[in-house]
Amino acid sequence: MADGDDRNWVVVGRFASPYGVKGWLKLYSHTEPMQNIGEYPELWELGVSGSKPLVLEKVQFHGKGLVAKIKGCDDRTMAESHVGCELAIPRGQLPALPEGDYYWSQLEGLSVYNESGCFLGKVDHLVETGANDVMVVKPAAGSVDDRERWLPYVLGHHVLQVDLENQRMLVDWDPDF
Repeated sequence: MADGDDRNWVVVGRFASPYGVKGWLKLYSHTEPMQNIGEYPELWELGVSGSKPLVLEKVQFHGKGLVAKIKGCDDRTMAESHVGCELAIPRGQLPALPEGDYYWSQLEGLSVYNESGCFLGKVDHLVETGANDVMVVKPAAGSVDDRERWLPYVLGHHVLQVDLENQRMLVDWDPDF
């Protein structure tokens, strides 16, 4: 990482595989809508050798996904060196959200407790299911058991409180469920 701290980055996509012979890559985007990944003025590539800024020359639809051309990446061999690298933006580049709304990246890593004080684990990631988003809560040191739980992310119903300052979430959830 450019500054050595994962919390300062938000991963917005990942390069999947080369596409063609002119330096294009298949691009998996975490943005909504997916093509918005090309709108960020500053992108950083996070790879095994650290982080470096890059410019997406062009992003376009290909089938149900995206392909992208990195400025200065002009052949398949160069494109292969980017496969598996994540694209991130500095956290400060995210637009502010209304009170009570959260980016998924803010929820990931939160410790999840139920109303009885039972520690269920930590939010690993979220999944979009259509009806509502679902949090995947994985066991952590000190959690009630070693079960992975999929909890509906419904504020005010299953999710009672999100406390980003203390990295905690309070949920209405029976640990036996």
